[in-house]
Parts: sequence; structure tokens; C-alpha cells
Amino acid sequence: MPDNEIIPIDQVLPTKLPIITLEGRPIFPGVFTPIMIANQPDMLLVDQVLTGDGMVGLALTKDEDKSPAADNLYNVGTVAKIVKKINLPDGGINIYISTLKRFQIKKFLSKEPPIVAAVAYLEESNDDSDEVKALTRALLGEMKQVSENNPLFSEEMRLNMINIDHPGKIADFIASILNVDKKEQQAVLEQLDVRARMEQVLIYIKKEQELLRIQKKVQTEINEKIEKNQRDYFLKEELREIKQELGMPADAKSSDYQKFRTAIDGFGFEGEIKEQVEQELEKFNLMDTSSSEYMVTRNWLELVCSLPWNSPLSNDFDMKKAQETLEADHYGLQDIKDRIIEYLAVRKLKKDSKGSILCLVGPPGVGKTSVGRSIARAMGKQFFRFSVGGMRDEAEIKGHRRTYVGALPGKIVQGLKIAKTRDPVFMIDEIDKMGASYQGDPSSALLEALDPEQNFSFRDHYLDLPFDISNIFFITTANVLDTVPRPLVDRMEVIQIPGYIDSEKLEIARHYLIPKSIEKNGLKKADVRYTRDALLFIADSYAREAGVRDFEKYLDKIHRKIAKSIVLDETERKKTVIDKAAIQKYLGKPIFHEEDIKRATRPGMAVGLAWTSLGGDTLIIEAVANPGKEGFKLTGQMGSVMQESASIAYTYVRSISAQMFGVGADYFEGRQIHLHIPEGATPKDGPSAGITMATALLSLVIKKKIRDRLAMTGELSLTGQVLPIGGLKEKTVAAKRNRIKDMIIPASNLNDLDDIPENVKNGITFHPVHRMEEVIDIVF
Repeated sequence: MPDNEIIPIDQVLPTKLPIITLEGRPIFPGVFTPIMIANQPDMLLVDQVLTGDGMVGLALTKDEDKSPAADNLYNVGTVAKIVKKINLPDGGINIYISTLKRFQIKKFLSKEPPIVAAVAYLEESNDDSDEVKALTRALLGEMKQVSENNPLFSEEMRLNMINIDHPGKIADFIASILNVDKKEQQAVLEQLDVRARMEQVLIYIKKEQELLRIQKKVQTEINEKIEKNQRDYFLKEELREIKQELGMPADAKSSDYQKFRTAIDGFGFEGEIKEQVEQELEKFNLMDTSSSEYMVTRNWLELVCSLPWNSPLSNDFDMKKAQETLEADHYGLQDIKDRIIEYLAVRKLKKDSKGSILCLVGPPGVGKTSVGRSIARAMGKQFFRFSVGGMRDEAEIKGHRRTYVGALPGKIVQGLKIAKTRDPVFMIDEIDKMGASYQGDPSSALLEALDPEQNFSFRDHYLDLPFDISNIFFITTANVLDTVPRPLVDRMEVIQIPGYIDSEKLEIARHYLIPKSIEKNGLKKADVRYTRDALLFIADSYAREAGVRDFEKYLDKIHRKIAKSIVLDETERKKTVIDKAAIQKYLGKPIFHEEDIKRATRPGMAVGLAWTSLGGDTLIIEAVANPGKEGFKLTGQMGSVMQESASIAYTYVRSISAQMFGVGADYFEGRQIHLHIPEGATPKDGPSAGITMATALLSLVIKKKIRDRLAMTGELSLTGQVLPIGGLKEKTVAAKRNRIKDMIIPASNLNDLDDIPENVKNGITFHPVHRMEEVIDIVF
């Protein structure tokens, strides 16, 4: 303390002070301020102090979460005189104090409230240098800038700042009003070097200025956005008023509402449909465009307005032209063509005839999908195709409920929206390859769509309105019906499409495949010519399949090579003649050879006929006997049904060998018989190889080879009865393709021969049999 400073008698500072603890921030010397006290010990302390000199010490707590004990206080505080005390309604008190000087706690006389400490007063270092004066001006200048940009600084604060003449007090005052951390303020309080204190406060002012700059920038951006929004709002209001004056729709929502209203009124809905659509339309009109349900409702109304609720049915067609279209697009397939013409004839006589449901079943590449397009073209209808192969979610058929995010209608409703007519041709491909999962069973969802008794009020989950889909002509396709649920098969009219024989492939290639491939590969009709033998050679040696997909691939391969030669050969463009000899030049060595045709070349072999998802096929069955313990071994990846057939065949042959051929029981007891079906990697099953297995075993036992070019199909009972089989048409095509001359079939399947075209049956002698004894007479 300076020697020349005169202290009034009422401000003589005691060396022992009662301590009031502070939370939040310290209080600097030279300040007149109120303090609110709520805890009982401090209130009693104030009452005691007021009976004496009124002097107290103010010390800041280090941790506000801990109790205000001596070890939780900073050592440097401020001495203050209590000027006035006011009792508060809540039981607390408010005291007005005038702070005087810094002190340092030397020793605690009482460590628990009320805390009393022995203190020593701290003196500031006086510095009248030009640097301190410059710092003072800098502080006042910077603080003036801060106070002008911060509305929280009052005019009184600004005046106080100017009126303070001591540099240390200026630093104290500024530190007390800045928004800095309590530890930083305590550091200023503890700093006795005035110059260092002013530099410290100047740093805090700079930080405050940076915060104010960022705050101002953010506020400016917000104001600009608000101003832009207000400007946009006023402009939109003006535009709306102008549009109303001109009689135009005021906004996009109003335009959509008018569009939906006009379309819905035009449909003339009634009953449930009208009630629900009107309800959704009015809800849409009242919705805010920013609402989460706005786009959901708008998309639903858009779907309703885009569906063909009242589109006219297409009954005006030319029967003769339809027949010509079917004949021009496909070779053969007479059953399908007759069925379409029958449907059109009924539609001609009865205008309100409902749609039909056909199921085309056949191996790959026989033209099932292309038939659908031809049917639509022949009937003059829109065509929509979708595949359900691998589908595992019923929502793909019946749609998702609108409550789901990204919900969509099912494929049937989507198809109607695209076709824009109530009576299109719908093709549902690969219904035999549908799956099922926890998300539902799509095949079960198809039951309603494909049931003529139910589909007049089909209800999609997304649309949730009854829609009449009974006028749709449904065509489904499958390779086999084994995996299609029985109730679904019952709803459809099944038409089998067998594979093609070589002569049919020849005609298909000449009329359809070659012209298509020539155009596809940029050639002209005059660039290439095929001989009959060449096409038959491709069918027999390269594309020995049920369909014509591979045949088309090989034609494309030939035409690509011809196109290459035309481009590289800059001489005159000549016609290329493709004969049997030229085929190997373009396609390489044949894939199938004459010896690949399955034939029974030794005892213990028999040729059977199988029906697979790829069409009909011949099946060679081999049997050998090895000396050893009696046994019967099966290989060739046979299914359970075929294994049972083999066991029955073995038992039957063993039972008749002695009495019919004189082979005793010792033959079987001393040998292990092994029955095998080649191509072991391919699973095989089905009830149609019984007589073939029995024939192979009998041929082995009696050591007699069966007739050449003979194949058979039929199931065998334990008593020797020949049972009926399926897929006779496909098996006959396979027999024709493999140059079979004689074919043994169950007598029960004799009527099925009427369904097989004559050109397929030509050259094959059919032997219908009732019992295995008849088979034995024919084969040996």
C-alpha cells in the first residue's frame, strides 16, 4: 500500500476475516454489487459480521460440486464491507457489498463453516511507464469496440470504464464483465503485476472479439435467410393473387387437386371406391405440402387416376387376320393356336366374356414367351410380361401397404397402369420357380389373381380398392408342373409344348431363325444360303436339344463369321453357300456323333425314355453281375421313387427267372448285381423306368441282347403289371430325335398318342402293353 494513501478509519482492514464462499466467478476489488445468500451458516455469519465492523472475505470455491470447506477454496480473494442486508421472501438474504482489496489466506482458523482465516493484504506493483499507458488505451479502445457490438453491455458499464483512472482497476473491471471462464478470472485476480494483468485481459478481449465476429457472421446469415424467405413468401403471395385474377391455378398443389378432381369425376366411381377416393382427395387438399404424408397421398391419387377403370374392351378384331398372325409367327403349336381361335370365337359371340388363364408348359427354348407376344398381337391387345422366377415376397404380386416407406403397388396393378387398358394380355413367366419366405408365399398370392370366381374384385394392398381384373387374358409359363402348387394348377388350362424334332427345327430355322439372325448380324438375304442337309446336320450334331435356342446361337455364330469375311474381303460381295461340309469350318467339330445315340449294344443294357424340365430324353440303363455275396447295388444318383422301381424290378426278375428261363436261385445267391444309370452327376427320379430296369436285369440274367433301336417307358408293379406314365409326347419327341424305331408304352397311355402330331409319330412303331410278359416277347 502506498505510504501517501490515507485510509479512513472505517476502512481499517482486519487481519482476521470471516470467509463467505463464492460459486461461479470471483469478485474483483472496487466493485459495488449484491450477493444472494441462501445457506444457513453464511446467513448466521452475515448477522455476526453486521454486529461488528461489517468486514468479510470473499473466496472462490475450486469445485462447486464439493462442500464449501477450507481445502476447496482458492488462496487469493477480496475483502469487502457489507453495506446493506435485505431479507428475501424465500428465507434467504441479499447483501450489498463494496469490495476493497485483494488478500491472501495465510492460515485457516476455522476450516468448517463458518470459515475464519488469517489473511495478508496484497499490494499491486505500480508502473507509470508509457507501455502501461499504451496498454490502458488499447484496453479501453478494444473494449469500446466489444461493447458497441454486444447489446449486453449497458451505457453505465461504458461510463464506468471511462471514469476509472487506475490501470489495475481498469483491468479488474474489464475482467469482471467479460464472459470468460472462472479459472481465468481467478488468475487475473491473483495477478499483482499490473502490466501482466493488462496483457492477460487484452488476450481475453481479443477472444471475445473473435466470438463476436463469428456470432455476427452467423446472425447475418440467419437474417439473410429470413429476408430471402420473407421475400419469397411475399413474391409467392403476389403471384398467387395474379393467378387468381387470371383464373389460373394458384399453386402446384391446387393444380394437382384440379387434375385429380377432373379425372375422378370422369371415372364416375360408386360405393366404397367413391367414398375412399373422395376422402383421400379432400385430405390431400387440406394437407400442407411439407407434410410427410403429402407425397404418399399424392402418389396414391396419381395411381388411382392412371388406372384404366372404364377403358373400353377391345372386341373389334378380325378372326382371319388373327389366325394368319399366329401362323406367321410360329411353326406348329397347333394346340395353342386352336385354343386362341376358340377364345376369339367365343368373344365374338359373347361380348362380355371374361379373360382366360393358360399355362404353357415345356422345356426351355420352345417358344413359350414369344407365343405370348404373338397371342397379344393376334388379338390386337396390349402385352405386359413379368417374371416371378426366384420371387419370394408376396408384395411383388399384391403390393406393399402404404404405411411402408417406398411402398409400391404389385406387378398386376403396375401392368394395368402401363398397359392403360382393362383387358391386356398378361404373361407371368417361370411360375414353377417361385420361392417362399417369411415375407410370404407369392404362389398363394397368385391364387386370387388367377381365379375367375375371385378376380373380378382383386384388391391390391397398396391400392386397397377392388379392381376388376377378370378381363385380363393371363398366360403363365413353366418348365415343369411338379413345383407348382396344385390349387394354382387347377385354376389354369394347361397346354404342353413338347420339344421339336429335327424336321421341325429345319422348318423353324428356314422361316424364322435364319431371317432373324441375318438381320441381327447386318447381313442381307442374298449374302447366305443354307442347304437342307446343312440345317439337319446342325440340328443333329450341334443342337440336339428340345428347343431351338442353341440352334439360333449356332446360326448367329455362322453369320458373324460371314460378316467378318465380308468386311475384311474388299473384293466383290459374293453369296456364301452353307452346306454340310462348310458347317464344320464355321462351327468346328460336331458336339454329338452318331455313336452318341444311346443303344443297347450288349446283354444287361436297355434304353428307357425320361421326361425332364429340359424336355424328353433317352436313358440308358446298365446292369452287370460280379461273383461274390448276394446283393443288389444301385448307382447313378437315383431318387427314392426310382430306387423303389429298381427294387421291384429286381424282385420281379428273380421271381420269373426260374420258371420262364430256367435260371435257378443259385445265380442270384452267388453274384452281386449292380444297376447303373450313366451321367451320375445328374439327379434322376420318377415312376416311369420300371420296365426298362426289369428288361436290363433280365437281359443280364439270360445273357441276351435286346432289339436295336428300341426304347421303352412304363412303371412296373410287383406282379408284372405295366402302369401308366406321364409326358408321352415329350418322350416320343426324344425317341424320334434319337432315331428310335420301336417304342414300348403302357396300354393305358394309348389315348395319349392322339395328342402327338403325325410327323412326330411317323417312323416309330408303338407297342402298347399291359404286362411285363408282353414286353419280354417284344424285346427279345
